Amino acid sequence: MGGNRIPEEVADIESAVVALHRSRQRRALARLGERRGERTDRHGELPDAVFELLDVVASAAGQGAAPTVTEAAALLGVDQPRASRLAAQAVEAGLLWRAADQQDGRRSLLVPTQDGRDVLARIRGFRCRVIAESTAGWSTEDRVALAGLLTRFVRDFEATTTGT
Repeated sequence: MGGNRIPEEVADIESAVVALHRSRQRRALARLGERRGERTDRHGELPDAVFELLDVVASAAGQGAAPTVTEAAALLGVDQPRASRLAAQAVEAGLLWRAADQQDGRRSLLVPTQDGRDVLARIRGFRCRVIAESTAGWSTEDRVALAGLLTRFVRDFEATTTGT
């Protein structure tokens, strides 16, 4: 990409990424769920960030590594005290529990409870239904292409921004 000229397709991707970010900031999915009466959890008093923590913890657990609060903070992009408060709220709500690290007794690991896994399954199901509805007029080939390209973009974007 020599000089200052930005290819049109790169500018289009940037605009789409910004639009998705703004949609997230507006809590568009949560508001849609509320409008449709589809509360995905029984924990309406908890901030969205608790469910983001739950998502991060469940993803790490799915890869065989329950994170500590400090590791979860890094994955969320928040400081350790904020992650600690979110973890305390999630533990109090019964979504996570703290397990002793068998290799280092000073560390505690965050692990989803069955209720936490159930809540996350409902949240993911809702998100999938919204995506299916949003792409209902698309061909299967277009959905497959988007899934592959978006997954590749997220992986490469993360590698670029984290330097890995």
